[in-house]
Amino acid sequence: MTATSPPSRRWRISPLLRRILLVNALPLALIVAALLYLDQYQHGLLTAEVTALREQARIYAGALAESAVQNNAANQPVINPDLARPLLYRLIEPTPNAQAIIYGSDGQVIANSRIRQGPGGAIITEKLPPVHPRGNFARAVSLLYDQFLAFLPNPDLTPTGTEGEAAGLGWQPSVREALRLTSAPANHQAAPFIRRAPDGRLLITVAEPIIRSKHSVGVVLLTREATEVDRAVFAIRVSILALFALALALTVLLSAYLARTIATPLLRLADSASRLREGRAAMSEPVPPAIAARQDEIGQLARALEDSAHALWTRMDAIERFAADVAHEIKNPLSSIRSAIETIRRMDDKARAARLFDIIAQDVQRLDRLISDISDSSRLDSEMSRTALEPVDLAPILAALAEIHDATRKETDPVIVLDAPKSGLTVRGAEGRLVQVMRNLIGNAASFSPPAGKIWLRGRETGSTIEIAVEDEGPGIPDAKLNHVFDRFYSERPQSESFGSHSGLGLSISRQIVEAHLGRIMAENRRNTSGTITGARFVIRIPKA
Repeated sequence: MTATSPPSRRWRISPLLRRILLVNALPLALIVAALLYLDQYQHGLLTAEVTALREQARIYAGALAESAVQNNAANQPVINPDLARPLLYRLIEPTPNAQAIIYGSDGQVIANSRIRQGPGGAIITEKLPPVHPRGNFARAVSLLYDQFLAFLPNPDLTPTGTEGEAAGLGWQPSVREALRLTSAPANHQAAPFIRRAPDGRLLITVAEPIIRSKHSVGVVLLTREATEVDRAVFAIRVSILALFALALALTVLLSAYLARTIATPLLRLADSASRLREGRAAMSEPVPPAIAARQDEIGQLARALEDSAHALWTRMDAIERFAADVAHEIKNPLSSIRSAIETIRRMDDKARAARLFDIIAQDVQRLDRLISDISDSSRLDSEMSRTALEPVDLAPILAALAEIHDATRKETDPVIVLDAPKSGLTVRGAEGRLVQVMRNLIGNAASFSPPAGKIWLRGRETGSTIEIAVEDEGPGIPDAKLNHVFDRFYSERPQSESFGSHSGLGLSISRQIVEAHLGRIMAENRRNTSGTITGARFVIRIPKA
């Protein structure tokens, strides 16, 4: 046998552990992805922000329409920039994190809340104050989240990207869009513009027409940072990620535990099986005792492997003993034949040569019977493992064997006394092999019975088993030999029996057949009231069908 190196003991991720991690983590990842989507929640927050901002823009538009619109020379209402700018500054003052721009009907910018005229006529552009500073972690989460949303169906209020220049508070919808709004019907409501600035802030822009006397004289664009939306969504994202991290850690630990309790014992069992195959495992401990003691499926597997190993070693020992016994039994007649042949070559006495030829013939007959019984015994186990067991009623078989014996018996042969019911002794088995057992026991009893003696053939049901007993009136069995009569090549035969007529395998084969039927066969002596042996008794017990 070629020795193989034992598996490495260093820790590594086994295929089973990878599968357990995948199976446990995949549903968790899908749930977290679905929760991180937060589409409905964010949609509701953005809707509320847009609604509030739109109401604010309508207030601005209404105030501008009432206070900053005058008729021109053609008696058409137009926005007066000198009135619109200070009014816009006063309107936007309570909202420092917002920006408002007024477009005229011709698309020109009339007023911008972040551009003022300073002392001496200088133009001052005010920057948006940092209302909600964002750290690197918040930016990373928002960036990943927006990338994730890019692969999903977006609702109406999902953030949109920039157009042309970088998105920021100074970026607004194009003048073309503003002009389109100025010519829209009065009941038209433009969609909001939602995007992120380079620093990660979420910005919302709404457009509302300035209407005076049912004429659109301009449009006001109001932009505000959606600080509360970002904060609320970010808080939930962080909570979900924290729970995900905790659940993932528990998943990894549980997966490692499952792998340790499943994969590691299986690897140890595989190692034990490899050592058994190579013949390096001790018969007394073929698998680790700690695994065999487990009260789960792996423990059952370990115990089954242990039982298989014991059965295998027992079978190997039996084969070795059987081979040694066969070699010994075959060697005896071969030695006798060789001695007879060598003697015949050196002698001229025809009478003595004839007697030696008779010895050779008896030895050949003994070898023939021995080889036949050895062949039958060696293939019995494999044959029984392939034979389908069927219900067999032993009562008619006992009656038929008794009838055949009585029909063929000679005057000095023993008589069979049948003591069994006509039916009801049903077992599951192979009928031919069960008949072989009965014939072996009857033949054995007949060979030890006195002339015209009796053989009792009994059958009965005892609880969950069927009991068959064969009794004779012979000399019985020495008490020390009761367990050895079933050994192979047991050769204690009556002196009146011709040499070589039995191989010593009959009772051994009978025990093999009975044990293959999950039964037992025992030998005992019959005794009278004074304790004297009056014969032998062989008892078979097989589970009833």
